[in-house]
Amino acid sequence: MTRALIFDFDGTIVDTETPLFRAWGELYARHEVELDLALWQATIGSDQDPDHWAVLESRVGTLDPALRAWRRQRRDELIDEAGIRPGVLEWLDDAERLGIPVGIASSSPIDWVEHHLDRLGLLERFACFSCCNEVIPAKPDPTSYRLACEALHADPRRSIAVEDSPHGVAAAKDAGLFVVAVPHGLTAGLDLSRADLLVESLGEVSLEGVLDR
Repeated sequence: MTRALIFDFDGTIVDTETPLFRAWGELYARHEVELDLALWQATIGSDQDPDHWAVLESRVGTLDPALRAWRRQRRDELIDEAGIRPGVLEWLDDAERLGIPVGIASSSPIDWVEHHLDRLGLLERFACFSCCNEVIPAKPDPTSYRLACEALHADPRRSIAVEDSPHGVAAAKDAGLFVVAVPHGLTAGLDLSRADLLVESLGEVSLEGVLDR
């Protein structure tokens, strides 16, 4: 069995979390309601998000349905502006040079992940996609990482996961991987102590350096 490099997607390859939070926050603010940051942070990396639309309607009454499209458009604008997180491309290049297969383990559905990777020209850089569906539960359940390792014929104990959230770190650790945590603005203050290595950016460390550990 070989070693593998497995990335989370949201917040790790692209910081989609902050645009999602901002878009919902702006919609809430238009109705003079504050979006609950702590509640949002508690669900990052899982599939336990509350129905933010229903929550807002419970506070202000029935919303204009056109605002759904506005919120999605605003989210997409902000995600487009976010771009690929620092160091990701260098790690992908190093993995290719070293002959290390790369996969995705995500709590998001595969169509979301593949859409954004294709948009960024990265889709072909990944050999497998282990994404949340009827069979694969969301994190912190470790199934997505276990299945990604199986698909890549990789030994989890010799493989690396890149994560941004406590739920993701827990899933990767419970699957037996070495975990590099790379938080963003919404997760930097959360408990990532189970990670083996905590960095502000993948640009701070090399893939080879982490493999040596």
